[in-house]
Amino acid sequence: MKRTILALTLSASLLAGQALAAGLPTLRVNGAPVPAVHAVEDGTTYVGLRAVSRSLDPQAEISWSEGTAAVRGAGLSLAATPGLPYLTANGRYLYIPAGVRTENGRVLIPIRVLADAFGAQVTWNGSAGEILVESGAAIPQADYDPDALYWLSRIISAESRGEPLHGRIAVGNVVLNRVAHPDFPDTIYGVIFDDRWGGQFEPVRNGSVYQDPTDGSLLAARLVLEGANVVDDCLYFLNPALAGNFWTAENRPFHTSIGCHDFYR
Repeated sequence: MKRTILALTLSASLLAGQALAAGLPTLRVNGAPVPAVHAVEDGTTYVGLRAVSRSLDPQAEISWSEGTAAVRGAGLSLAATPGLPYLTANGRYLYIPAGVRTENGRVLIPIRVLADAFGAQVTWNGSAGEILVESGAAIPQADYDPDALYWLSRIISAESRGEPLHGRIAVGNVVLNRVAHPDFPDTIYGVIFDDRWGGQFEPVRNGSVYQDPTDGSLLAARLVLEGANVVDDCLYFLNPALAGNFWTAENRPFHTSIGCHDFYR
């Protein structure tokens, strides 16, 4: 048994050393080295789903069926499909901008997203080049406010039908940014139906906000409520091809364009 433990320890240390030699950080889960880091791109560290899940929950069952990886453990039901820009965990929708990845038969997930799914904490030890992950007290469950999801999905759908997913997320970001800003109402409903200056959103004026949302808009709303953000602190957007009022473009700092919309701070 001692030889087995020593061999495993040496193997983990060797792989961690190889990761550092390749310019990759090492990973420790609850203090133990885990050779699971496979890539770092644009500040995002991708780790092996199986290795990290087993480190956080040694009894977890990990399977692959019809193109989707699943993790079933104590208090967790997770599904990750390569290519999709999110994973689901206990009914939550967690955004992965570059998508779930695969490499040499391994499913790769950003470490912060995977830790979030498990309710674990992530810290960076820059001096040692280490990512430290510590298990949390409880694994989060989906807890979307029904009213928030109802109205957020409808304004996203009405404002951004036909837009890519990150364009729909961006519209939702503007709504939540306004909720958090002192110059606007402090609820999603209040922001959407703010009637100053003739109303803030065209779908309220033409009634399309009351239409059933698309599936993609419901997805975007859930991702936004979980913290997905693609336009930072923007408070305004407009479609320059359809806009009849260009006050925003003339008075607010431009941030970015996504699909048909321009976004402003």
